[in-house]
Amino acid sequence: MTVRILSTSPLVGESLQELGRDFPELLIASFRSPQWNAALPLAEALVVMLSEPLSESDLDNAIHLKAIATYSVGVNHLPLEACHRRGIRIVNTPGVLTEATADIALALLLAVTRRITEGEALVRSGSWTGWAPDQLLGTGLTGKTCGILGSGAIGKAFAKRVWALGMRPLFWDREARDGTLDFGPGVAPRAPLKDLLNASAVLSLHCPLTPTTQGLLDRDALLELPKGSVVINTARGGILDESAAMDLLESGHLGGVGLDVYTGEPHLDPRWLNTPRAVLLPHLGSATTETRAAMAKLLCEGIATVFRTAQDTPRC
Repeated sequence: MTVRILSTSPLVGESLQELGRDFPELLIASFRSPQWNAALPLAEALVVMLSEPLSESDLDNAIHLKAIATYSVGVNHLPLEACHRRGIRIVNTPGVLTEATADIALALLLAVTRRITEGEALVRSGSWTGWAPDQLLGTGLTGKTCGILGSGAIGKAFAKRVWALGMRPLFWDREARDGTLDFGPGVAPRAPLKDLLNASAVLSLHCPLTPTTQGLLDRDALLELPKGSVVINTARGGILDESAAMDLLESGHLGGVGLDVYTGEPHLDPRWLNTPRAVLLPHLGSATTETRAAMAKLLCEGIATVFRTAQDTPRC
């Protein structure tokens, strides 16, 4: 058996197949399957998903490895320091999923505040009896402050969306910078975390999972939010203390939570299934055909660049 590119899954579009034609041989095998394990020592490039963590022991086995490509922006599932020491390039997919992820964050915000999933379930149940003055009353957004954790591309794209709804964006970033941030149609202030939490009717997470942000929104932090605030997470599980969020939803301190990512996903804390005022999505942030195809193209171009830089010649 010969393997040059080992991918755990097909990708959207034709980019992976084209890469395999340019740089044979391509093998698609499920993560940690016997076939994947057997091919690992032969692979020069790995393609993995966000939910497929690699370890340093995997690198010990992958003696020919030149690149690890992850079908995601996040790289917290990869042994970065060990890769750096061994000269293994990391390829990820920044930029191309910005708008799609910001759209999902907005969709979650509207679903939570306007009780969209509850309304849809009511109609489908067949028990809806018609309009009523107090039926499924939601929460308005115009004129309220939206705290945004993370001042990168996705955070700024989300700010554009809530600004269009009449909200006031307010930013925090890991570097604790102050001053203002130009997010396109407007300029918004940056604030220390506690000040941002105290002011936010909506809190939306758009920062990576790092040692700085791990557990950032713990119980104490969530209690700094005004009563009735809404929390949206399309960033990474592990930033938000989910147990505390569920407790505060049940107590009424939080007005709603919208999640597209989870700690330990795809294994969901079963309490979420019965927690009120929570909208739960299965990690759909980048899930448009256009975005996933663009991610695949960017990823495969990165692998090709690594191979060409290493002055490899495609094998026939």
